[in-house]
Amino acid sequence: MRILHTADWHIGKQLNSTSLIEDQEYILKRIIEIIKEEKPNVLVVAGDIYDRSIPPVEAVELLDKTFNKILLELSIPIIAIAGNHDNGDRISFASGILKNNRLFIEGRLKPVVDKIVLEDEYGPVNFYVIPYAEPAYVRELYGDKDIKTYNDAMKSIIKGINQEMNTDQRNIAINHGFITGIEEPETCESERVLYVGGTDYVSYEHFKQFNYTALGHLHGQQKAGDERIRYSGSPLKYSFSEENHRKGIKLIDIDSDGNTSVRFKELKPMRDLRAIEGSLEELLAPSTYRGTNIDDYIHVRLSDEGELIDPMGKLRAVYPNILSMERGVPINRNKDSRTSAGEGFRQKSKLELFKSFYESMTDNEFTPDKARIMEKLINEMNKAQRSE
Repeated sequence: MRILHTADWHIGKQLNSTSLIEDQEYILKRIIEIIKEEKPNVLVVAGDIYDRSIPPVEAVELLDKTFNKILLELSIPIIAIAGNHDNGDRISFASGILKNNRLFIEGRLKPVVDKIVLEDEYGPVNFYVIPYAEPAYVRELYGDKDIKTYNDAMKSIIKGINQEMNTDQRNIAINHGFITGIEEPETCESERVLYVGGTDYVSYEHFKQFNYTALGHLHGQQKAGDERIRYSGSPLKYSFSEENHRKGIKLIDIDSDGNTSVRFKELKPMRDLRAIEGSLEELLAPSTYRGTNIDDYIHVRLSDEGELIDPMGKLRAVYPNILSMERGVPINRNKDSRTSAGEGFRQKSKLELFKSFYESMTDNEFTPDKARIMEKLINEMNKAQRSE
């Protein structure tokens, strides 16, 4: 059986009030092209289908169009679960009826975890769908007052699955959460924190009996403690902390004995998300942007120190999709900064003290122009103090 594993579509996402719906439609069409090429037996979406619990109309329309194409035109079943961004009750509406068309959407965790059985030439493959659920919800669902953390909750959920799971068959888990292995997972800014204080962590040990576990929540593609327990990552970059991510999908082939092989297929976006750095003059120079996609979503780090007239307007004339800009002189943190004045500070003037401080912290020259500006400010301060 071939499984196409995706997650964290976040349809309806905005960055700095800029809608990404066009970019999302582009990348979902690319996923459809991969489905045509690879002919998987099932598409898995491991949570965060939408970016908000009440998605905008255009997000609902895009999902409807995408699912219709995959289900009705390509005849590929879909298994999707709710993530922490989704409203489980909303996305599971009419799920009973949709199952007839092989669209399996699990929005709310049930006392007995749903098992979806798909067949290939070797027999059944069992998919256990575990949508996102907070510990308080699981505690009430199971009537177990000892469930206090996400790990406690998953332990109870998997215990229930194990009681009926046939280990002689091939079994797949689908979950949305913070699953950790031996190494620290790679996280990014666009992932909403599930819980403050580390109690959102779930041990990968709970999933080791499955032939494969398809995870959602972390936006970087990675494994969680085991080669068979993986995050597909999000199909697009949703924060500048993801600038260096390679986005794509996972293709998992499972043989008759339950052995898995995993392939990664990269997704190239219509517009990338990246940061650029330099002076205003440098960034506006054709030699800087020649050969790049100037329509990418850009974060600018300006190195200029002095006053600039409308830098954002000038930059937008070259890079139309700038989302944010920051300015600042880089601080030299490698030097000993216990005192910015050094020896003999009592004998130094205010201007000399500031010069020592400036050069120590920035590693830049305190030029005569800067000295004249600072001397004027010091004189004005001294004059104001004398008149008090």
